[in-house]
Amino acid sequence: MEQKHPLPPFTLETAKQKIQMAEDAWNSQDPEKVSKAYTIDSEWRNRDTFVKGREEIFLFLQKKWEKELNYKLKKEYWAHTENRIAVRFEYEYQTKEGNWFRAYGNENWEFDENGLMAKRYASINDLAIKEDDRKFR
Repeated sequence: MEQKHPLPPFTLETAKQKIQMAEDAWNSQDPEKVSKAYTIDSEWRNRDTFVKGREEIFLFLQKKWEKELNYKLKKEYWAHTENRIAVRFEYEYQTKEGNWFRAYGNENWEFDENGLMAKRYASINDLAIKEDDRKFR
C-alpha cells in the first residue's frame, strides 16, 4: 500500500512537517512528484476549477507551470485536526509576457489513513506586482 509519511493523526510537529514537504514539492515544479502526494481519486477545487484524480492533477499542474514561470511558493501553518490541515500561502510567478503576480490564498486539506491527500480545496486571489516588489527570489 502506498504511504506518504507523516501519517494521520497529526500533531503540531507532523502537520508542520507535512506542510513543509508540500511546499518543497510544489517549488520543484515537478507535476509527477507533486501528484504522487494525492490519492488516485483525490478531489480538488483550485479557484474555479474542479479536478478529480491523480491523472487530472498531473495534467493541471503541467499546464499551470507552463504558464506560471519563475514560480516560488511559501506555505504557513494555520490549523490542524486528526487528518486535516489548513494552510495559508502566497506565491509569485511571471507570465510569458513578463508580468509578475503574487497569489494569496488558503487551502483545506484532508488526508487518508496512508497520508495521501484525498481532498484539497484552495481559494486563491492574484495581485499584479512590479518585479521590484517581489518577496521571493
